[in-house]
Amino acid sequence: MNHKKCLFLFGTAGVLTVACMDAGKQETGQKSEVDRDSAVTCVAHGIPSRAAAIAESKIAHSFLGSDDAPMVYIKGRTFQMGTDDFEDARPVHEVTVDGFWMDEHEVTNAQFSRFVSATGYQTVAERPLDPKDFPNVPLDALQPGSAVFTPPNHAVGLGNHLQWWQYVIGANWRQPEGPGSSIKGRENEPVVHIAYEDAAAFAKWAGKRLPTEAEWELAARGGASNSKYYWGDELKPKGRWAANVYQGDFPVRDIAEDGYSGVAPVKSYSPNAFGLYDMDGNVWEWCSDYYRPDYYKGSPKKNPKGPTDSYDPMEPGAVKRVQRGGSFLCNEQYCERYVAGSRGKGEISSGSNNLGFRCVSDDPPPTN
Repeated sequence: MNHKKCLFLFGTAGVLTVACMDAGKQETGQKSEVDRDSAVTCVAHGIPSRAAAIAESKIAHSFLGSDDAPMVYIKGRTFQMGTDDFEDARPVHEVTVDGFWMDEHEVTNAQFSRFVSATGYQTVAERPLDPKDFPNVPLDALQPGSAVFTPPNHAVGLGNHLQWWQYVIGANWRQPEGPGSSIKGRENEPVVHIAYEDAAAFAKWAGKRLPTEAEWELAARGGASNSKYYWGDELKPKGRWAANVYQGDFPVRDIAEDGYSGVAPVKSYSPNAFGLYDMDGNVWEWCSDYYRPDYYKGSPKKNPKGPTDSYDPMEPGAVKRVQRGGSFLCNEQYCERYVAGSRGKGEISSGSNNLGFRCVSDDPPPTN
């Protein structure tokens, strides 16, 4: 499949731009319209009874993969997937998914460190950039790095996401905010700056795979259906935040009413009815499906795995995969992708400091 690689870069005048490298033509198929509101913009660029449900699904995994991650078995079932709140998540449709195991929390820095120590793997954000891939970019700008949320010091309009994203040379999973930062003392936080192939490589090493979008949503719903949010119909049940999202005047000041400004350690919030943590907020999570905004119109009813190719009308040449769950940057002003059934998307070679993942397994179901 031919595609376009994209990279956040500073131009010679210090202006943040997006540089893209064409690698041929991609079959795009039929285009579909997407509402160009701020919620769509935020993901277009990627960056950057409940008691019964617990009883039948919260079962500890008897086998730990190479990553030593506790897993939960999610029994197969039929559910209503999607939401009418966003154009690319319509129509709401019935889907049946077979049972699978899922990591109880996002992959952490400690787990990813073990993977790198065992394999010598180098993430996309750490690799040298080939000038041939970016012929129109100054050579001094072609240095490894990744996108970091960098809030402006004054109020800005929400129409241009590049006002709060900065390409930081040296930013990667080891240095989440760039040179001078580290993961020391942050071993239990989700690993970030993870491109799609980084997540897929880890999953393969662990003897697992990345979840399909349908598996992810089934797990996030926790056996409930038709609620506004994955945790229920109230944004703040009993006056408390249920997930690590953004409070305050976005993007200038996060007042951290939920206890965290930025990434939170895994398991900082209560699990859902299936025993899964942080299925909403904290960091976006990669799914294995290619992204198309029109996919739900003809999605298979049994174990959908996504379309055969990618197409985003806002960036037609970029290959994108689905991301789910929102992040610590989602809020009512901008990017309400913590709404149940909503979707995200990201260019496959791009990472950011609010993007991670978790894995699933096709091991046999528990016998007890």
